[in-house]
Amino acid sequence: MKSLALIIMLSLFYSAPHTHPAVKKKPFGKGPDGKKVFLYTLKNKNGVEVQISNYGGTIVSIKVPDRKGHMDDVVLGYDTLSGYLEKNNPYFGATIGRYGNRIAKGTFRLDGKEYHVPINNGPNALHGGIRGFDKRVWSGKDHADGDGAHLAIHYVSKDGKEGYPGTLTADVEFTLTNENQLKIEYSASTDKDTVLNLTNHSYFNLAGQGNGDILKHKLKLYASRFTPVDATLIPTGELRKVSGTPFDFTQATAVGEHIGQEDEQLKSGGGYDHNFVLDSGGGKLTLAAEVIEPTSGRKMEVFTTEPGVQFYSGNFLDGSNHGKNGKVYQHRYGLCLETQHFPDSPNHPDFPSTVLKPGEHFHSTTVYRFTTDSQ
Repeated sequence: MKSLALIIMLSLFYSAPHTHPAVKKKPFGKGPDGKKVFLYTLKNKNGVEVQISNYGGTIVSIKVPDRKGHMDDVVLGYDTLSGYLEKNNPYFGATIGRYGNRIAKGTFRLDGKEYHVPINNGPNALHGGIRGFDKRVWSGKDHADGDGAHLAIHYVSKDGKEGYPGTLTADVEFTLTNENQLKIEYSASTDKDTVLNLTNHSYFNLAGQGNGDILKHKLKLYASRFTPVDATLIPTGELRKVSGTPFDFTQATAVGEHIGQEDEQLKSGGGYDHNFVLDSGGGKLTLAAEVIEPTSGRKMEVFTTEPGVQFYSGNFLDGSNHGKNGKVYQHRYGLCLETQHFPDSPNHPDFPSTVLKPGEHFHSTTVYRFTTDSQ
């Protein structure tokens, strides 16, 4: 009888819900080059869950509770790998590199030599080229410990890939902590002078993916200046004060409050698609942004060591992307807060430098912390 009781106790123990961080890995298909792609599920002791694919270092889902404890997925994306392979995938959840954001006319000079990278966004280069880091199969290694659930991904970009100089070794570690934080740490080194701007391109909707637009989300940015752009969304070089403009988010403001205002910069971007200059200046992990969705009460805080954050209001979403659970992503159904260096920095010597040299080690950290308001 004692043996039977012990067996029952062990059975109950092992079938009980996990109260500690865990990682699960399952097949997610094959990339265009035939390499195996996996989906990693990171879960913390609170039941918060993040899914990441090693195809493009893509955040596929983030499930967090609302103020009543109801869990919902708050990032846009696809149920299967095939969606991420489509040409009209607008970088949902992807790790972006070698150079995030835009480079004017796909041209820059480094060490006296002119480099040309693929033009894929009007007259400019965007997000690393035709096959940037978002379209590569990274190697992955996962584990869980007392600090949380971890996934480390690794990719080597050879000298000349997409026109960029130097063989670049890139590593990204995702950690889901028991404090409901998703921590992303980027590391890189090179064997030749190069330019580098790494970020993540998740589209957030704190009401739940596919559940309406983000115009009522209240946004606060710790940035008193932004970089105005020309008609092709390339920075002019000016650092303009946000005070008195529709770009003033120094106090929590609904995204839709000024988005339709008659403003040259809003017309250029079709809404918000601009780099904000963080008051912190970068270097130390500091609070950069806060977003609250009033109905659900979900709140997201963004901390970063980067000097800028690109706020994008989903202006080019048009209903052509059919996402998870059959949801159709209409105009402005998601917003992006891409922590990074400034767009077109290789062509603006006054901007913080994006040059990485041999012997140097690039390291950057961004943290998304999920809570709920007190209502």
